[in-house]
Amino acid sequence: MATDNKNKVLNVPHLRFPEFSGEWEKCKVSDLLDFYSTNSLSWEQLEYDTNTMMNLHYGLIHVGLPTMVDLSKDKLPNIKEDNIPKNFELCKEGDVAFADASEDTNEVAKTIEFYNLAEKNVVCGLHTIHGRDNKHKTIVGFKGYAFSSTAFHNQIRRIAQGTKIYSISTKNFSECHIGLPSKPEQTKIATLLRLIDERIATQNKIIEDLKKLKSVIIDYAFTNNKDVEREQILLSDISTKITRKNTDNRISNVLSNSANQGVVPQSGVFDREIANEENISNYIVISYNDFVYNPRKSAIAPYGPINKYNGELKGVISPLYLCFRTHDINAEYLAWYFKSRLWHEYIYKNGDAGIRHDRVSIKDDVFFSMPLKIHSKLEQGRIANKLNKIESFVMHEIQYLSLVQTQKYFLLQQMFI
Repeated sequence: MATDNKNKVLNVPHLRFPEFSGEWEKCKVSDLLDFYSTNSLSWEQLEYDTNTMMNLHYGLIHVGLPTMVDLSKDKLPNIKEDNIPKNFELCKEGDVAFADASEDTNEVAKTIEFYNLAEKNVVCGLHTIHGRDNKHKTIVGFKGYAFSSTAFHNQIRRIAQGTKIYSISTKNFSECHIGLPSKPEQTKIATLLRLIDERIATQNKIIEDLKKLKSVIIDYAFTNNKDVEREQILLSDISTKITRKNTDNRISNVLSNSANQGVVPQSGVFDREIANEENISNYIVISYNDFVYNPRKSAIAPYGPINKYNGELKGVISPLYLCFRTHDINAEYLAWYFKSRLWHEYIYKNGDAGIRHDRVSIKDDVFFSMPLKIHSKLEQGRIANKLNKIESFVMHEIQYLSLVQTQKYFLLQQMFI
């Protein structure tokens, strides 16, 4: 909160539209909202795309719904006909719903506001708190952001109860407050943040579409494009397994990006927190453009990613990884080849689940026996350049998304009390 020239603390935010003045009203949440009972329907009692009453599950507040829920665009599940509750309170536009529990204190009391119900019947369900401003102190669209503000969540973190799972109840809201400006100022704040949310949604769609385009081009280049002549070889024809162990115990920080995850560059002073001093000599030494593969991955991605090491310095990596060096092939092209369905299908067919069916492993000889259909050197360069450009577009859009999200986070910190 700001102060005046006499150092009196004022009930105003740090950041404000210049046309507004005067202090905000500080209001207890329990005085602002009336609360209604909710149901305890599980996911098994819900389904999508029917004409029955819709139900807000707390999981959708945590993941899947924006702060302002607009049912002309956003989707909620429907209640199966046999599970329609006998007693319920239908949501109205401007109603808010809080998730009453989470493993993360930052997610307790995460809030959505029903901005547009699109004439649909909706009730609040499992682990939600349903609130309504019956005193009409707020405009539709303001409360969701006010309850998402840093000022409000700092209060929630102090009172959330639990050890592994943190929770709140309506009783907690007697200890929490939010700041209420005039309705014109509420409208201006809500409009700005809603426009930022729309920009974030658009940006996510741009990123999703670019990733789909990238996948289509990968499949066309390596799988579907039968008109281009390609040479049939084995992976062993253009690669050699790396087995040279580390002889230098001086290492520095672990690289954090996904392509270099777990790789330790050989420079600087040994760090005991990075690797066990007794085992570091067993680590395998790799260089720029070498490939690193974890032959045992979870069932979510049983074939696992193959990453190309992009570090300028030589690095060492755990012997649990399979490392190989290539020759007579464009390394960027091969890195994209390993993202194609050809590679995934080969590992899926030839991998061994063994006793553990949630893991898939592959033997070295099977791995290096993978048949490759490779393009000419000239075409390899063209394909790699095209996919690298699309990837750079994706990364640029992701960076822009991060900036917009940071902007929203900053405004939620500064525009509320």
